[in-house]
Amino acid sequence: MNNFFLRVIIFMALWPGVGNAQILHVKSPNGKIDMALETGAKISWSVKHENTAVILPSVISLTLDKAGVLGNNAKVISTKKSSVNTVFDTPIYKKKTVIDEYNQLIVNFKGDFGLILRAYNDGVAYRFFTSKKEQIVIESEEANFNFSKDHKAFIPYVRDLRENNQYISAFEAMYDEIPLSKFVKDSLAISPLLVDLGNGKKAAIVEAELVDYPGMFLTKNNQEQHSLHGTFAHYPKAERLGGFNKMNYMVADREAFIAKTNGTRNFPWRAVIISEYDKDLLNSDMVQKLSAPSQIADVSWIKPGKVAWDWWNDWNISGVDFKAGINTETYKYYIDFASKNHIEYVVLDEGWSEETDLLKISPNINIKELISYGKQRNVGIMLWASWYAINQVLDDAFTQYSKMGIKGFKIDFLDRDDQKMVSSVYNIAKKAANYKLLIDYHGMYKPTGIQRTYPNVVNFEGVKGLENAKWTPNDDMPHYETTIPFIRMLAGPMDYTPGAMRNATKADFRPSNSMPMSQGTRSHQLGMYVVYEAPLQMMADSPTAYMKEQESTSFISKIPTTFDETFALDGKVGEYVTVARKKENKWYIGGLSNWSARTTTIDLSFLGTGKYSAELFKDGVNADKDATDYKHEIIKVTSADKLSIHMANGGGFAIIIDPEK
Repeated sequence: MNNFFLRVIIFMALWPGVGNAQILHVKSPNGKIDMALETGAKISWSVKHENTAVILPSVISLTLDKAGVLGNNAKVISTKKSSVNTVFDTPIYKKKTVIDEYNQLIVNFKGDFGLILRAYNDGVAYRFFTSKKEQIVIESEEANFNFSKDHKAFIPYVRDLRENNQYISAFEAMYDEIPLSKFVKDSLAISPLLVDLGNGKKAAIVEAELVDYPGMFLTKNNQEQHSLHGTFAHYPKAERLGGFNKMNYMVADREAFIAKTNGTRNFPWRAVIISEYDKDLLNSDMVQKLSAPSQIADVSWIKPGKVAWDWWNDWNISGVDFKAGINTETYKYYIDFASKNHIEYVVLDEGWSEETDLLKISPNINIKELISYGKQRNVGIMLWASWYAINQVLDDAFTQYSKMGIKGFKIDFLDRDDQKMVSSVYNIAKKAANYKLLIDYHGMYKPTGIQRTYPNVVNFEGVKGLENAKWTPNDDMPHYETTIPFIRMLAGPMDYTPGAMRNATKADFRPSNSMPMSQGTRSHQLGMYVVYEAPLQMMADSPTAYMKEQESTSFISKIPTTFDETFALDGKVGEYVTVARKKENKWYIGGLSNWSARTTTIDLSFLGTGKYSAELFKDGVNADKDATDYKHEIIKVTSADKLSIHMANGGGFAIIIDPEK
C-alpha cells in the first residue's frame, strides 16, 4: 500500500462522522490523475498523479451568514458523472483552437449547494455552486492545499504594498524558492504558485472564472505541516483616494464578509495544473478551458498587435527640433516610427490628461489631431488611465473617446481584487466591448479567465516587468524571466513590456530613468517576443533607440502577437525556455537563458515537408562582454535538421522560419 492511500485511510479513520462518509472519485481521461472527494463531518478533496501524492485530503467549505458552513456534515443527495471531449475556437490566443477533454463529477448536497469536479490530463479543478433563491452573503471560503512533503515551492509573496495594506498591492513579485515549511507566517502569496513534487513533476495552483467574487491569495496553513490556505479580501465598506501618488482607491474599512452575491450561481474554480516535465507548463490551457466562452459575438474588430510605448523610455527621443515630452510633436514622432515599422498602435501614457479627470486633456496634447495623423498612417491611438479616474467617468469617457477614434485604454493602478474591483473589471470590459475598445489591464491585476470571456481584454500586468529594471538593480531579471513562462504565464498573457535596445551584462548593468537598459543580451530581448504571450505587446524602448538598431527593430516587427499553434520545445524553471509558435505558414521560435551560458538543440521535425529559410538572431561570440553583440543570419533548413544554438550569459535567440517559395 503506498503512502498516499495510507494517509487517506488514517484521515478517514480519525475523522468524526466517518460513519456517514463517502469517497467519490473522478479520473482523468488518460487515467493518470485520480481526484477524490470525501464527505462526512467535513468535505475534503485530494489528488494523486499515478503514484505521486499531489494534494492530500484538504478541507473545503463556504460559510454563509445565514445558512452556516456549506461543508459541515454535508449529505449527498445525488451525483452525476460525464465525459467531455470537444474543441473550441480561440481567435486571440497562442493557438487557434483548444482541445477541451475532461471527466466531470457533479455532487449535489442537501441544503441547495454542490460541487463540480473536473479531471483533465494535465490537472484538476473544483468549484462550489449554490441554488438558493435569495441573495447570499459569503462570510468566508475555506480552500486548503495540503502537500505530503516539505516540497520546494516558488512563492510570489505580496510586495509593494499600498499604505502597508496586504490586500492592496502591485500583484508583482520575484519568487522565493523555498520549502513550504519556510513560508513566512502571516504573509500572503499571489497565484499562480508552483510546487516541485520531485521526480520532475510540478503542481501549480491557479484560479479561474473569477466573477463577482474576490481573488484568492495563498498563505501558510498553520493547522497542517506542509499546507497552503486560501484567503480573501473582505468587501470594501469605505474607500478614499491614496496609495501611490494618490492614484489608488484605498479601502479604509471592510465589511465582515468577502462577498454578497446571487444565491444561484457557480463560484470560481480552484485548480491545480500538474506537469510531468517543466516544458509542459509552457503550453497549458487550463485557465482558458475553465473560463466562460466569449460574450462578444463578433470579434473581427479586435485587432491584436504591438504598441510603441513612451513611459519606459521617458519620452527620450533625440535629433529633433522640438522639446521631447508629453506633447503633440513627440507623439507624431512615435506615430511616424510606428507607421514605418508596421506597428499597430501608439499608447499615450500618463500626462495626456489630468490624472483624476480624464475629460480634461492637457493643453500640450491635441488628441483629435493625433488620431487623424495616426489614421492616415495606419496607426491606432490608445490612452492610459488610472482605474479610479476612468471609473468616475466611464460612460462619458468611452462615449467621447470612441467617437474620436481612440482604439482602447491601458488601465493602471487597480491594485486590488476584492469583489468590488473584480466586478468593476468585468463591467469595464463589457462596456468597452460595446464601444469596440480594447483594454489592457496593466495596473497590477492578474488574469483569471476574463480574457476568454471578453477577448477585447488583450493584456494584463500582474508581473514584475521590464519597467522594474529602472529602479531594482539587485533583482536577478534573467532568472525571473526564465521562471515566469512556467508560472505567471499559466494564468494568461502578461504585459512584461520587452524590447530594450540598451543591453547589459551582469557586471555592467545599472538603473537609469532616461536611458534605461536591460539585464542580458539583445537576443534575449528579441526572444521574449516569441516566448511571452501578449496579444497587445509593448515595444518599451524609444523610437530613436529603435531606429539606431533598425536590424533588430525590423525583426521584432515581423513577429505576430497571436498564433495558430504553439509547441513547448524544452525548458527548466528558472534556467532556460524554448518555444515554437506558428502563424499561417510561418514558424517563430524563441529561447531565453538565465545568467548561465548554455547550448540548446532545436529539433525541427515539427516543420512540414519542403525547404525553409530561417532568419536567426542569436548571441554574438562576444555577448558575454558586450550584451548588445548579436549575430543575424539567414540559413536554409528542413524538418530533418537540428539546430545547435549557443546562448550567452543572460542570452537568448529568436528565429523566423518561412517556407521557400
